[in-house]
Amino acid sequence: MSNRGPHGLSEILYAFSSGAGNNGSAFAGLNVNTPYYNSMLGIAMLIGRFGVILPVLAIAGSTAVKKRSEVVSEGSFSTEGGTFYVLLLSVIVIVGALTFFPALTIGPILEHFLMLQGRTF
Repeated sequence: MSNRGPHGLSEILYAFSSGAGNNGSAFAGLNVNTPYYNSMLGIAMLIGRFGVILPVLAIAGSTAVKKRSEVVSEGSFSTEGGTFYVLLLSVIVIVGALTFFPALTIGPILEHFLMLQGRTF
């Protein structure tokens, strides 16, 4: 790793999140052509792919054998209206943002504030 500090953390985070997303790219400052990074990013790719596929298939299999309940009451939440789609999209965006917020705070945002103070790594 040629960059220390917050930028180095951002390089490592990007390499692993890219590997888990089955892209496999990395910043130029991080030399990932080492046995450690090759094996760890390969494991991240496997977990990123099969760690999502297997639970989704299990959930699909579980819901396929269940009987559908058609009982509608006051407590039922309709999944056919615009309110459901807005609520679903909001939850996805909020959970996705909160997932990366700690790493973004430590990495790029901290690097920006240090750069404003004249400190670089």
